[in-house]
Amino acid sequence: MDQAETLRLLKAGKQSRPLARVITVTSGKGGVGKSNTAINLAIHFKKMGKRVIILDADFGLANIEIMFGAVPKHNLCDLIYQGKNIKEVITWGPGGVGFISGGSGIAGMSNLGPDYLNYIIQNLSELDSIADIIIVDTGAGIADSVLEFLVASGEILLITTPEPTSITDSYSLLKALSRHPRFRSENTQVKMIANRVERGDDGQILYKKLNSVVQRFLKLPMTYLGSIPQDTMLAKAVMQQNPVSLQNPSAKSAVAYEQIAARLLDRDETTVGKNRGMAAFFSHIVSRR
Repeated sequence: MDQAETLRLLKAGKQSRPLARVITVTSGKGGVGKSNTAINLAIHFKKMGKRVIILDADFGLANIEIMFGAVPKHNLCDLIYQGKNIKEVITWGPGGVGFISGGSGIAGMSNLGPDYLNYIIQNLSELDSIADIIIVDTGAGIADSVLEFLVASGEILLITTPEPTSITDSYSLLKALSRHPRFRSENTQVKMIANRVERGDDGQILYKKLNSVVQRFLKLPMTYLGSIPQDTMLAKAVMQQNPVSLQNPSAKSAVAYEQIAARLLDRDETTVGKNRGMAAFFSHIVSRR
């Protein structure tokens, strides 16, 4: 049985079960607040009544578990190589948000045989019954592993700061994505979030600056979601390994995250398209074999 047949069987058996919405969070360079954004959006999605799982796909850095202050007993490698089921590799963090530590497991999936891949994809499809929203926190930059996640995703959140290097690296990432042989812009929405802005209109200015270059040279549609202000309360929460949206919900950064989460949930279904679910997401990643 090939991967396409596996997906057809999964779809046939789960037509009454909604598929999870997969949102991929990325950035052109490290240190711009990507994982913080993933965590705090997840917290607000949960507060808004959604079941949320974060997949930490930033190999080897374990940002999510560090920021949550929670040590996972198992990671995705244990599902792939040790026979653990999907529920056993989920760690529940603050605020009722679950996360899966990816380790190096996903990077090695393309080397597995088809039977093994089908087994893994079927396990991952169980996430659709556990979560309404799955946030994939990728690594930063234009590594092949990052691009594979972005190509597989129908919804990408690009985190950018006003620093010139961040703007340049964001453009480089979008350029690499647009040139990927399997990327289809009509199947993907790129949404920019401006992080660490000083003034209210700085985020819109940053978006216009980046978008003008993207439209001129890449012709890649990109929308603006909003901005996160510089906030000492956010920095303090990071140091204490607690999401600012839980530690200090009235902090200006926490309020901004809440507003962006609300915009994402108020999306127009006709423009975003149907949820893909985790089986289709991972099948797309390993289909390059």
